[in-house]
Amino acid sequence: MKTHDEMINEWKQNPEFKKEYDGLEEEFLLFDELLTARQKAGLTQAEVAKKMGTRTPAVRRLEAGSCNKKPALSITTLQKYAKAVDCHLEIKLVSNQSRLTN
Repeated sequence: MKTHDEMINEWKQNPEFKKEYDGLEEEFLLFDELLTARQKAGLTQAEVAKKMGTRTPAVRRLEAGSCNKKPALSITTLQKYAKAVDCHLEIKLVSNQSRLTN
């Protein structure tokens, strides 16, 4: 049985898949940040949900990026999540030129 990474690497051989997958990199990074912050705070999804005033499935969808059928995440939702995991939300624009030089 193949691991998740092995399957992704195999699928990335398809140029169309690779283009779409690479286009989601920033979203994947955001979801990784959410999960890492919650884990560092030592909280469960249920605990974060309670602090946010929502339900566990909503936090689960937020962390998994399963919001693709709904509008994009709101800054308010991200701020609530950040507060729940004892963080603050920081949003910045980074020049594409800086990506090319790194």
